Formats: sequence, C-alpha cells, structure tokens
Amino acid sequence: MKSIRQGEIQWKRVVTPADALRFIDAAGFCLLFPVKDIPLPSLYFAMTRRIPITWDKYALKLWDWKSDFPRKRHAFYGKHFRGRGTFLSLGMLPDFLAMHGSAAAPSEHARFYAEGRISHDAATIWEMLERLGPLATLELRHACKMDSKAGNVRFKRAMAKLQGLLLVTHFGAEQETEAWASGRFELTSRAFSLEVEAARVTEPAAARAAVAARYLHWHLDAEPKTITRLFGWSREETLEAVSRARRSQPNLRGREAQPKAVAR
Repeated sequence: MKSIRQGEIQWKRVVTPADALRFIDAAGFCLLFPVKDIPLPSLYFAMTRRIPITWDKYALKLWDWKSDFPRKRHAFYGKHFRGRGTFLSLGMLPDFLAMHGSAAAPSEHARFYAEGRISHDAATIWEMLERLGPLATLELRHACKMDSKAGNVRFKRAMAKLQGLLLVTHFGAEQETEAWASGRFELTSRAFSLEVEAARVTEPAAARAAVAARYLHWHLDAEPKTITRLFGWSREETLEAVSRARRSQPNLRGREAQPKAVAR
C-alpha cells in the first residue's frame, strides 16, 4: 500500500479494521469524518485520501467500525469534538477523562447534577443506563419517557452533553426499525473501567500535557490559540500544557512552518 501523509505523520492507507485501530492508536484522537475548522486527522481521510465526503463503501465500513470498536473495547467512540464523531485510543482515554473530570462511577449521576455539570435530562439518561445496562436509542428514550418529538429534542441535547464529557460511549448497534440501525449506548465507566480507574490517579495538568504532546506530534507548528480553541482550555492551561510537552519531548519544539497535507 502506498504511504500517505496527514499533518506530521505518515502511514499506510487504512483498509482493514486492524489498520484502523493502528491509526487510532497512532493519532491518539481523531474524527470519524473530516470537519472544516476542526484541525484533526480523520479515519475517513486515512481510508479514502480524499475530500469531500461521499456516502460510499468506505463510509459504510466506518459506520460499522464506530459501533464495533467500542463494543469490543478496542477504542472509545462518541460525539466529542464540537459534537462530531470522535475516536479516542485506549491509551489517551484516561487523559481525556482526567482533564474533563469525568472519571465517574456508574452511580454518580446525582452528584454531577447537583454540581450543575449536567441537566436533569442527562442525569435521567445516565440513571437509566446505570439501572438497565446498554440500551439502543429508541429503547433508551422510552425508558427516559422522552418518546415524543419534543422529548427527542431533549434527548439529543442531553446525550450531546454526556458524550461531550465522555460519560457515555457508543456500544454497538441494534435494528430497532426498518430504517438505519440505532446506536446502542453504555456508560464509559462500565465499558472502559480500566481507563476510568487510570484517569482517577491522573492530574488534569499532566493529562493536558499528554494531550498537547500527542497533538503537537501531528501538528508540530500549531499555534496556542488553535490548541486553546480545539480543546476548550484557557490560554494559561494551553501555555502550561505546551511547555510541559515540549520540555518532556524535545522533538516537539517546532520549526519554521512548512506546507502540510492535513485535511481541513
């Protein structure tokens, strides 16, 4: 297979599930599909080497992988970066959980709600998953009494928050209707219990430094404002994370900007 380049990393074209998992592990975190103004590698681009997206055999493969990888506990998948489909490697998941303060036990929905971190609807979804285990979308909406059109709007809003905080992961798919298969959801604390335990002993500042180091490995000349916007950190947190990353890994100290083939 011919090598391709995206950002600072070169790899073989992704063809098989094993290729995809190697890519996710190398990237640490990547998008399902490329998204304008989110400067991250995407699995679709690694497979097709083209933009824009078309609904083709590659997209169909990805649709299966986003369900299978978390269910088999090979990688986390959820709508994280700006509500877009995101893969996180098992190696980076503890750092993301630590920097979000999301290394929660399955029963902690009441605490998160009391602290104002999630809405009542999000706490309800969390509680249903705790009580009933992994559920497909329609089944979960029914359990939460969010069956109506208005309830679906509330469900999507609450689920976006839970996935944004990495509290819930996709966990397979289920054919609930004659249309597309519905996604199944599970609590991250149960699906990836080892990674959650690791996150509990990881300091947020150390986690941000690890995330920054992995990002700079792909985007050596990234400006602090780009990192701040991408990860939602303060400017001070970004500068500290980048400084720690570059002290620990001298190869990340940057150079004069050069043209890159990263998909935007």
